[in-house]
Amino acid sequence: MHQVRYLHLVVPKSRFKLLSGSEVLTTYQFNTQTAKHLFCSVCGIKAFYVPRSHPEGYSVNARCLDEGTVEQMTVIPSDGKNWEKTYPSGRGKLLE
Repeated sequence: MHQVRYLHLVVPKSRFKLLSGSEVLTTYQFNTQTAKHLFCSVCGIKAFYVPRSHPEGYSVNARCLDEGTVEQMTVIPSDGKNWEKTYPSGRGKLLE
């Protein structure tokens, strides 16, 4: 059975506002240096990051949002390892 852990909710930077905790974020980059993986240096969770597929936005882990923040989501399972094959033209459009 496939288990979904990180639920990507991609939003434009203009729709994202970090309310607190920026002082404990640690950034990790690799390969093309386009994606900026942001982790909490205290607990290690990755609640959001700047994805390579949408560097003008953020991918927010919907599991980290307060209940009721998102009314509906469609989850498309992917093995992560082969996401370029699953999404040959990218992960889709940013939410407006």
